[in-house]
Amino acid sequence: MSFLWSLVSFLIVIGVLVSVHEYGHFWAARKCGIKIHRFSIGFGKVLWSRIDKHGTEFAVSAIPLGGYVKMLDERNEDVPDELKSQSFNSKSVAQRAFVIIAGPAANFFFAILAYWAVYSLGIPSVKPVIAEVRQDSIAAQAMIQPNSQIMAIDGSRTPDWETINMLLATKMGNENVDITLSPFGSQIEQHKTLNLRNWRFDPDKESAFTALGMIPVRTKIEMTLSKVVENSPAESAGLRIGDKLYTAEGAPMQWQSFVNTVKEGRPFSFQIERDGTFLTKTLVPQQNEKGKWYVGVSPTFHPIADEYRTELKYDILDALQKGIEKTAQLSWLTIKVIGKLFTGDLSLTNLSGPVSIAKGAGMSSEIGFVYYLSFMALISVNLGIMNLFPLPVLDGGHLVFLAAEAVKGKPLSERVQQIAYRVGAALLLALTVFALFNDFLRLA
Repeated sequence: MSFLWSLVSFLIVIGVLVSVHEYGHFWAARKCGIKIHRFSIGFGKVLWSRIDKHGTEFAVSAIPLGGYVKMLDERNEDVPDELKSQSFNSKSVAQRAFVIIAGPAANFFFAILAYWAVYSLGIPSVKPVIAEVRQDSIAAQAMIQPNSQIMAIDGSRTPDWETINMLLATKMGNENVDITLSPFGSQIEQHKTLNLRNWRFDPDKESAFTALGMIPVRTKIEMTLSKVVENSPAESAGLRIGDKLYTAEGAPMQWQSFVNTVKEGRPFSFQIERDGTFLTKTLVPQQNEKGKWYVGVSPTFHPIADEYRTELKYDILDALQKGIEKTAQLSWLTIKVIGKLFTGDLSLTNLSGPVSIAKGAGMSSEIGFVYYLSFMALISVNLGIMNLFPLPVLDGGHLVFLAAEAVKGKPLSERVQQIAYRVGAALLLALTVFALFNDFLRLA
């Protein structure tokens, strides 16, 4: 996956979601009769602009990591008497709150529409069937059996592994979780309680369900070579299509273990089986044009059987209902995960920043449009919730100021607001830097 592809995919996601968010503020301000100077996508130098009949400048600016709606406001400029009724500060607390909350609300509305489209078009998925249960795992202790389909977690229905992973992630720190299962192909449901007291997992390294010991039905990888690239280290080592790979000790080799060894960039030896004969081979990894270590082979992939495949597709009204349910579920799960970060049940190292978002955007866009749209919906929900944080520089902070004004009967003093803005900006900057640091650690 190229850096350029990820960058373009990321900029499209940010551009669309920022436009949606700022349009929420813009639309609400217009409804309240507030004059708007500028609607900008991006910060900094204006690259392109046009002015509409209301005198509002629509602009695209140089730094594409946000946007803003600049409204007429007596606190920031001298306003003629004839325009004072159109200023933001002249409006009631309720009207100003409506303008502020309309931004995050637009993000939630976009997510609903995006999921509506996804479920109307149909998104390919895999039924959440457990292929195997790891020995001595939490799932094994709960006596969960292979070939069982997960139907619900704590009563929440689970149509796919993505939903299961998100629901389980919110259970970190809980004492237990109830899982509803059904033998694959059967309608008989049974409940299993998993003890989570000693459960910990790293979301960057594994999924929540595999950390519990549940291995899903998935594409099987056989260590029989299906491809040997010409002029590659593998061809130089004498490897051929059909060779079956084993460790140096003769044990069956796992593909991920092989990949991890290649990534070390050092020569390594192993055995192959060819025509009933075992031979020892040595591979010397080389770096490709992207600086990645490679050897030039591919194993044999056995696709998932059709009986485990499904498509999440509904008629137009049911798809809308599913879109609303999915957005509400994601919103609640995101809030719970944030709560887990504050309580320490989830490590702050799990925070992700722009680099991780760019990577996710690139991967989802390569898979297909519905996956990319689903990813945009997910980020839109997160953007909406993030902006509701009670930090003064965010929409949530402005709402806190308005709540204080409603209680006191007058705005907080400029001094108090300025101090709060500085503290809020410092906290947000520290959080952003920390998230970026996590991103770069993941790339290392």
